[in-house]
Amino acid sequence: SSRPDAVSDLDDDDDIDVSWARPPPPAFPEPNKRHLTERKNEHAPPTPVSQKPKLSKAERRAIQESQRAAKAAAKEAGLKSTAMASDANTKQPKTAKISLKKDVNQVNSPVASDKKTGERPPDKDRKKDAPQPRMQFDDTHRVVKAKKRSVVRQSEAQNRVELFRHLPQYAHGTQLPDLESKFFQPDLMHPSVYKVGLQYLSGDISGGNARCIAMLLAFREAINDYSMPSEKILNRDLTAKISSYVSFLIECRPLSISMGNAIRFLKNRITKLPLAFSESEAKVSLQSDIDRFINEKIIVADKVIVSHAVTKIRDGDVLLTFGSASVVEMIFDNAHELGKKFRVVVVDSRPNHEGQGLLRRLVAKGISCTYTHINAVSYIMHEVTRVFLGASSVLSNGTVYSRVGTALVAMVAHAFGVPVLVCCEAYKFHERVQLDSICFNELGDPDAISRVPRDESLSNLKNWAENENLHLLNLKYDITPSDYVSMLITDYGMLQRNSFRQRSTSCHLVMILFPCSL
Repeated sequence: SSRPDAVSDLDDDDDIDVSWARPPPPAFPEPNKRHLTERKNEHAPPTPVSQKPKLSKAERRAIQESQRAAKAAAKEAGLKSTAMASDANTKQPKTAKISLKKDVNQVNSPVASDKKTGERPPDKDRKKDAPQPRMQFDDTHRVVKAKKRSVVRQSEAQNRVELFRHLPQYAHGTQLPDLESKFFQPDLMHPSVYKVGLQYLSGDISGGNARCIAMLLAFREAINDYSMPSEKILNRDLTAKISSYVSFLIECRPLSISMGNAIRFLKNRITKLPLAFSESEAKVSLQSDIDRFINEKIIVADKVIVSHAVTKIRDGDVLLTFGSASVVEMIFDNAHELGKKFRVVVVDSRPNHEGQGLLRRLVAKGISCTYTHINAVSYIMHEVTRVFLGASSVLSNGTVYSRVGTALVAMVAHAFGVPVLVCCEAYKFHERVQLDSICFNELGDPDAISRVPRDESLSNLKNWAENENLHLLNLKYDITPSDYVSMLITDYGMLQRNSFRQRSTSCHLVMILFPCSL
């Protein structure tokens, strides 16, 4: 304090050092300054008034400026010894401050450490809890590292779409010859997993359920042929094997959301194997878990969905579907077997034309059908009474993630006031929230949309890759907001829009079902 009464109170005790006190302002009379100086140096040896035990801030600053000037002069003259001496003089007060800070930190360190450990977990535990980030293919460093570990040799596409550079864009048709030449290498990959990867790459296996079942059956055969090394632990070594198989399948084609949930289930069962189990007992247990997952989560779930959805079909209905969803085809077959009279409108789109296969199978069973393309969906929607759609996944905010074109059909139906019923198994549900189709998607072969089937004379984009200004985009999936979905039919029941709540805990969804009717 700079008040005179506070300074005089402190000066009553001769043992207290008051050199820290701020010097009095110049408004004080001169006799008071002399009196304070005499009282301060009363028991000290006679020294000049200008010498003080501690310097003021202005004096320290002047000393520092003089030392800097001396250092600059020493550098110009080439006198290194003088510069080193000045450095030692300037570092003395700093070392004293650092030592004081260390002492204070040592005194307070137990309390601070207790607070930190109680508030948050260590860094290693936090890293384990955090989910692994998805591979961003616009990160060149990570892409180079991934290529060194990859089994599939892929070449990047020439004309990449800038908006989707974070997704893999490779030249299609260059991977199969290299993989087929490595098929008989025993140490590379298990043959069943290798075969499934080739089928993914060539497009022989498509559809969420079919791909998931093929992957689980390949893992089942790999587990059956697995032999644990003597120096390894079964849980850790088998988990590493499954992870390597998954990496290979991702290189062949990105995983669907349902496949990711199935892989998570299998790894969870591996980690929870009792340590008392022998190798043969563990293998039998895992194989039974895989069979139970396929039976309960896919086969029985589809039958339950069919039993629910058939109740929404009446005689004289005109039912519209898009593409070819296996569960929707089962619904039409079951309704036809029950003797219900209805007509099916199959809406299709390029480049896969999945609806043509569905059309052939329905017509062969005697079901009346109409076939059209997606660009004419608005012209036929006024005849439709129900829309049945499949889904690749349902996200936690109610968004439906399905083949590209599903959102367009649902929006047109919503505009015409036609109910939209989405059929999806519960194992395809995911806790992710997605608001667009850009951040997470899959890109197909761009040549597929440039070719015109059965008439090459109309293919005007044969050499499109040579044009640097032309970029072709073939998206696989889109998202449909929950506002355009009237009802969600799952193996847990039928859920109307805004009449159910979902909570994701360890990938298990707890749903509150309400009775609903159209």
